[in-house]
Amino acid sequence: MKRFAVQSVIGLFFGAFIMVLITCVTVWSGQETIQGGAFVKDAAGYVFCGWLFAVTPLFFEIQSLRLFQQTALHFFTAICPYLILATIIGWVPANLQSLLLSASVFLLIYVFIWTGFYLYFKREAQRINQKLNQL
Repeated sequence: MKRFAVQSVIGLFFGAFIMVLITCVTVWSGQETIQGGAFVKDAAGYVFCGWLFAVTPLFFEIQSLRLFQQTALHFFTAICPYLILATIIGWVPANLQSLLLSASVFLLIYVFIWTGFYLYFKREAQRINQKLNQL
């Protein structure tokens, strides 16, 4: 539970940090005013996404699950709330074509990041095993 709380706080702050960066980029790119209602909706969305993407990797720490189960749980608990939120906020238009395109882009990014982490941890395990064999 402590790990969940720590990850939650980190995610909330990371989401807020990303919101500040995007707001700064928006202002610096020439848009000098931001509509208040849209700002609040976007801020809440970024903070929620930061929290969501920070706590869902905790599935990978459940040792009783296989890697496939961990990945499936992580993927579906990340994509479903994200697509619902993105549609409600207006980041993704509420039509089938936009939702499928967004889900496809999400899946592509997910596969890229998942593969990177898998290869990294596989290499780390091999390195640790080599050091253990040298003992």
